[in-house]
Amino acid sequence: MGANFAVPRRTPRGFTLVELLVVLAIVATLISIVVPKYFSAVDQAREGALKETLKVVRDAIDKHFSDTGKYPDTLDDLVAKKYLRKAPIDPVTERADSWIIVAPADTALGAIADVRSGAKGNDRGGKPYGEL
Repeated sequence: MGANFAVPRRTPRGFTLVELLVVLAIVATLISIVVPKYFSAVDQAREGALKETLKVVRDAIDKHFSDTGKYPDTLDDLVAKKYLRKAPIDPVTERADSWIIVAPADTALGAIADVRSGAKGNDRGGKPYGEL
């Protein structure tokens, strides 16, 4: 009888360089498709939030004028008098001090007749943020 020698089996222990490169190429392709859509969605959400914030603040200013016959002197007056829960934050600049205050034609009626965003740049439609 002959000697019974076992032939060692070779089992793969990892990925080859080609396999890793293929996976990286697939991941890079997927990322290049998804990332622009993500940032577009973020911009769309900020614009929507800005429009809604402007609507709420302008409504509070109008209610203050209807109740008192005078526009508020500061945005903090709207908070103090419970027209707003807190000072509004511009969703585009992410700051509360970037609002552009529009005074009424008759300054004896108060200081704030309207607010506009102080953000630089344009919305997705090409309109400046300050004109929304």
